[in-house]
Amino acid sequence: MRRPPRRAVLAGLPMLAPLAGSLPFRPARAQPAYPDRPVTLVAPFSAGGAADIAARILAAHAPRHLPNPAATIVVENRTGASGAVGTQYVARAKPDGQTLLLARVGSSAILPATDPRTPYAWDEFTMLGLLDENPFVVCVRAEAPWRNLGELLTALRENPGRLNFATTGPATILDLGIRHLFAASGLPIDAGVAIPFRGGGEAVMALVSGQAQFIGNNLTDTFGAIASGQLRALVVGTAERLPALPGVPTAKEAEVEALAQITGWNALFGPPALAEPVADAWVRALAALAEDRAWITATRRVGGIPRVLPPAQTREFLRGQVALYRDLARRLGLI
Repeated sequence: MRRPPRRAVLAGLPMLAPLAGSLPFRPARAQPAYPDRPVTLVAPFSAGGAADIAARILAAHAPRHLPNPAATIVVENRTGASGAVGTQYVARAKPDGQTLLLARVGSSAILPATDPRTPYAWDEFTMLGLLDENPFVVCVRAEAPWRNLGELLTALRENPGRLNFATTGPATILDLGIRHLFAASGLPIDAGVAIPFRGGGEAVMALVSGQAQFIGNNLTDTFGAIASGQLRALVVGTAERLPALPGVPTAKEAEVEALAQITGWNALFGPPALAEPVADAWVRALAALAEDRAWITATRRVGGIPRVLPPAQTREFLRGQVALYRDLARRLGLI
């Protein structure tokens, strides 16, 4: 076929310009602000426990600091294996910011530090920030015969293996904290019999109902029962007495200073390799939350101590926690 002359082709080009100018302009569609659909916040322990409470407080207060302040955060309790089930679920989740973890000391530090079967590494998550700390408190029922920690320890010494305590599994702060108390008091680590429950809230209710005789737990879990007069706190693992519990001696005052090493905490983690814009949005949100009076008040109301840390400091804090519990478990002969 005969090709048209080059001059004829070029002559036709100007005729295209008016046509092109008449096409409608379509600007690029703006991306919706994160999150544009509900975010699932996994609490790896049962409803009513410290992880669940912290998750629901975060879900209520964090959205107003996100790019989309109308965002919805849905708390989902995925329980089992001392918190490993829910934690592993987030470790395998898509890193798009739609699934996050309310990380806890037991599942995110104690398990990786003490059990080689743990299906995730402590440092594989995207750490968005520490939220708060929960003092460790030892409690008995209000009508129990032991008026102070010394009397409880004497009963354990005189009746080895007769008294029981509520726990949430062998690799959790409820179990390890009590065994640390036994060792620090010169008792065998099996001085009391552990009765396991699915979460801290259930463990507290077991004590209230008489299924257990004492407990070592996060203050967040026990605060309501203490305030209502159902439980009596014998010692709290803080350096100074808490304003909310002015009559409860510190670990040093109760002569078990080593108990102050044990503390619960909550943090916010994402799956490994979380999308950077999402991670940045949450880091900014948590920084704003640290100044949010409503969140601070809600956290203190349940016995928590607000302590928001940025990602790098959160990672170093967690590194220290893993080292602490690994060393503690070795000294107790648990690993």
